[in-house]
Amino acid sequence: MLEPALYLIPVTLGETSIERVLPSYNHEVIMGIRHFIVENVRSARRFLRQADRLFPIDDSTFCEMGKHADEKLFSQYLQPLREGKPVGVISEAGCPAVADPGADIVAIAQREGMPVVPLVGPNSMIMAVMSSGLGGQSFAFNGYLPVDAADRAKRLKALETRAWTEGQTQLFIETPYRNQKMFESLLTTLRPQTRLCIAAGITTPDEYIRTRSVSQWKKEGLPAKCPGGTDISKVPAIFLINK
Repeated sequence: MLEPALYLIPVTLGETSIERVLPSYNHEVIMGIRHFIVENVRSARRFLRQADRLFPIDDSTFCEMGKHADEKLFSQYLQPLREGKPVGVISEAGCPAVADPGADIVAIAQREGMPVVPLVGPNSMIMAVMSSGLGGQSFAFNGYLPVDAADRAKRLKALETRAWTEGQTQLFIETPYRNQKMFESLLTTLRPQTRLCIAAGITTPDEYIRTRSVSQWKKEGLPAKCPGGTDISKVPAIFLINK
């Protein structure tokens, strides 16, 4: 019998076998839950079927917390937990509540003293820091940068200054179809000596992780396709900079 708690259930970061990135304990937890708070119902149901093809989808309830969800209903989503039933949170990719609306659900649970249990799974930000060689003693995730070119350049300069003065690795993300535009902004805005890591498609067949100085990147350029053959403009990427 699974203990009543809010279980944060990681999912794969892309087309990766579950066995490669998730421990068997996660399967035990998943099979003990029938109430889920999810970013997208369709992808959550698909993930549960991948976790176990016999998972009782039709006996489960799903509440959406995605971009079009009504945040006023989030507290109601936790009612099963108040009644002593375990509840699972599932994001679109990776770990829930990290750069993810699941954080709002967790905040409510914490305010009410409900137990919160994070499960082990892939996190692209941590894995990018691990593989970048830019230093993991101090780092900061900055989410999405401004879309406007001038504002983006200003923000990049500020992050670069922090990296050089504090030695703190700066991470940020971009919508995949703007990866190339971000790459071009980085090359025109940052110092030649600044080190830049591009970590795309982590844990998938398209995994591409490279760290070079900005001056080296200008010579080598960004490949049009990842190792798995997918256009890099379609692969989620983490950008990291440090001195």
